[in-house]
Amino acid sequence: MVVGVSTITLLLHSSHSLKDKRQVLKSVIEKTKNKFNVSVAEVGDNDVWQRAELGIAAVGNDRAFVNSVLDKVLLFIEGLHLAEVTDSTIEIVNF
Repeated sequence: MVVGVSTITLLLHSSHSLKDKRQVLKSVIEKTKNKFNVSVAEVGDNDVWQRAELGIAAVGNDRAFVNSVLDKVLLFIEGLHLAEVTDSTIEIVNF
């Protein structure tokens, strides 16, 4: 079993309140979950209006496949143009 974990830091330029931030994040999270078979959650910067950190997890049998899925998720989130991706990391663990 291979588990891949990615963290993505987003900058939300148009957010002026936590309510604005939650609307954008809800859209990003739901679209990502619907397109890819991954788990997504806000894992950091919860009380900051214009910044968010998302955690994404994917599980599979093949290390290359899991890495590919997480790379595609990052490109998908960047392509939504709802927020600017400022940082991202990927960690893959074999069990």
